[in-house]
Amino acid sequence: MAEAHQAVAFQFTVTPDGIDLRMSHEALKQIYLSGVHSWKKKFIRFKNGIITGVYPASPSSWLIVVVGVMSTMYAKIDPSLGIIAKINRTLDTTGCMSNQTQNIVSGILFGTGLWVALIVTMRYSLKMLLSYHGWMFAEHGKLSAGTRVWMALVKLFSGRKPMLYSFQTSLPRLPVPAVKDTVNRYLESVRPLMDDGEFRRMEGLAKDFAFNLGPRLQWYLKLKSWWATNYVSDWWEEYVYLRGRGPIMVNSNYFAMDFLYLSPTTLQAARAGNVIHAILLYRKKLDRQEIKPILLMGSTVPLCSAQWERMFNTSRIPGEESDTLQHVKDSKHIVVYHKGRYFKVWLYHDGRLLKPREIEQQMQRILDDDSEPQTGEKKLAALTAGDRVPWARARQAYFSHGKNKQSLDAVEKAAFFVTLDDIEQGYRKEDPVRSLDAYAKSLIHGRCYDRWFDKTFTLIVFKNGRMGLNAEHSWADAPIVGHLWENVMATEYLELGYSEDGHCKGDTNQNIPIPTKLQWEIPEECQEVIERSLSTAIALADDVDFHSFFFDAFGKGLIKKAKTSPDGFVQLALQLAHYRDMGKFSLTYEASMTRLFREGRTETVRSCTVESCNFVRTMEDPTESNENKLKLFQLAAAKHQHLYRLAMTGAGIDRHLFCLYVVSKYLAVDSPFLKEVLSEPWRLSTSQTPQQHIDLKKNPEMLSCGGGFGPVADDGYGVSYIILDEDSIHFHVSSKISCSDTVICQVEGGPQILCVNSCGTQELYPINLIPEYHDQHNYLQAV
Repeated sequence: MAEAHQAVAFQFTVTPDGIDLRMSHEALKQIYLSGVHSWKKKFIRFKNGIITGVYPASPSSWLIVVVGVMSTMYAKIDPSLGIIAKINRTLDTTGCMSNQTQNIVSGILFGTGLWVALIVTMRYSLKMLLSYHGWMFAEHGKLSAGTRVWMALVKLFSGRKPMLYSFQTSLPRLPVPAVKDTVNRYLESVRPLMDDGEFRRMEGLAKDFAFNLGPRLQWYLKLKSWWATNYVSDWWEEYVYLRGRGPIMVNSNYFAMDFLYLSPTTLQAARAGNVIHAILLYRKKLDRQEIKPILLMGSTVPLCSAQWERMFNTSRIPGEESDTLQHVKDSKHIVVYHKGRYFKVWLYHDGRLLKPREIEQQMQRILDDDSEPQTGEKKLAALTAGDRVPWARARQAYFSHGKNKQSLDAVEKAAFFVTLDDIEQGYRKEDPVRSLDAYAKSLIHGRCYDRWFDKTFTLIVFKNGRMGLNAEHSWADAPIVGHLWENVMATEYLELGYSEDGHCKGDTNQNIPIPTKLQWEIPEECQEVIERSLSTAIALADDVDFHSFFFDAFGKGLIKKAKTSPDGFVQLALQLAHYRDMGKFSLTYEASMTRLFREGRTETVRSCTVESCNFVRTMEDPTESNENKLKLFQLAAAKHQHLYRLAMTGAGIDRHLFCLYVVSKYLAVDSPFLKEVLSEPWRLSTSQTPQQHIDLKKNPEMLSCGGGFGPVADDGYGVSYIILDEDSIHFHVSSKISCSDTVICQVEGGPQILCVNSCGTQELYPINLIPEYHDQHNYLQAV
């Protein structure tokens, strides 16, 4: 077998004449180069740590300050107001230095202290400046003189050429809103969803909480906000993600798609080679902090970069009560899945990163390998797709020792996971609806055993060269993965490219060791656990209905001409479409971000408002004038934009209430108000994927499909959208077939879906659950 013939550094045999030692010079060379590579990375991290640690100053500024102090001393000027003299007298008591040496050391010590004081002052000043968020609420395109002065001061204290983590210590902490403010905003958000009686009851619960229990819980939350870097993020990661005991496939993981029309090559191995190399180039930039921090407001206001830290070399580890995130500093391999087999592929040779053509060669070797999967190996990853407790117990029982542990370590400590899928996916012009629906379904769950759902992300490359990502959610939010994905696609298409025959550019290298097939010994009891997890996962996957479609009637260009936020416009369109579909309003979740604060993640914008409901009702009333409809639309859009700004600036509702609920559980006190709030279902869950890197004006062919996620509620919708260019938007809409409003029935010609809504509309749609999927609704009829 191939893995038995890997080179080792030395071999020896015992003979009557003694020990016969045989050295492998090639293996020793690789060991030496690997060591050099590791030490280079350590040095770069150490150097970047110093640069980031003294930012917004620079290490060279220390020399400038010290030289300046020493110069004034020799000019008989005391810049320290007597401090240098005191240091000199203290050093004189040691009796081990000459007067000249004492003067030099005193000057250096004072200069260093002055330098540190200046750094602290600049950081504190920048933090105070970044705590101001009035600019968020200014009218678009109109900056006051005060805001312009504030921007100039921020740029002054921000230093030059910041690295990815340079601003981390200068970002303000997420503020804790007042309990009464949060309760009032909550009541305002649920008013359109309740009748008068329900609202009076909820108002009573809310006011009782705000007056009695709320202040007590708030005290503990304030204490945490003073002590912890962020009062929300650690609890959010633990209780919302890591303590979930159900499947993370569909319920938590999300996906990202390839270019819509563009297909750089149809060769599976070549596409994998270039994309893997592009991902590794991104990781190299990340290790060196060469990725620029995201800046808003004309490259002025920085966003938190903490979520990038665990992008690579990370895996979610299952536990009985809670999962954990395992992150290693470096990983020199990836693990590739193909036709039921797992292969370990080294990423370096001769002390350097493998070139695209060399990675293609490794992928082709895997594709050409016709060996059969070992017993239990093919469906092993179904453990990551099912419930967490069986996976945790199986991991402890069957993967904690021997070759199973070694192979599992290889998977979990890999830089990332790759699936070479043996089916074709992607947009097809002759069948755009079914092709995109099937493409989305494949990315979000596949066969339920051919993606390692616990890895930070799985790169999926299909047989026809199309690709996508499946990402685990606990370690970071979608914009972070989106930044990686856009950079990778741009690097692959604009920089790396392909030869005329579709292969990666460059030459193959036969000296590179072939991929190593991972070895497993999976007993029958473990195989039974795998099958049970697979049954759970398949039931969930078969229940997910996905519709992915491209909307090109208009885009943000027309919307901006109407002086409206494109996101607000889409949210109101969704409210109108949902009302026409269901005949009622539902609690609506829109993801916003709080990365203006250190270690910030997300906040909820409650998009269903009194103003949006007024607009929707007016649109459904044929007697209303267009002038009134437009007026109410503008009011609703302005309200949505205001709520979005409140969420971004730390004045949201849901994270504060969530943390108050966690404190109540720690204190073992019961709050009917919090219990009811936290149990309300989000029947319409929405999220926008931002376009961050690719310039579609220069490269219009690089339209991307964005990404999507599964429904949050069993009887609700999950809607993801990406506002691409001036003329297009891509939508991903998910729901569950088991929803009471969706009925499966048998008619001639095969299974059908009967869509029934409260408006009385009933339509039959053909469905073939695997592998093709149906078009259930026209969600943009409102637009």
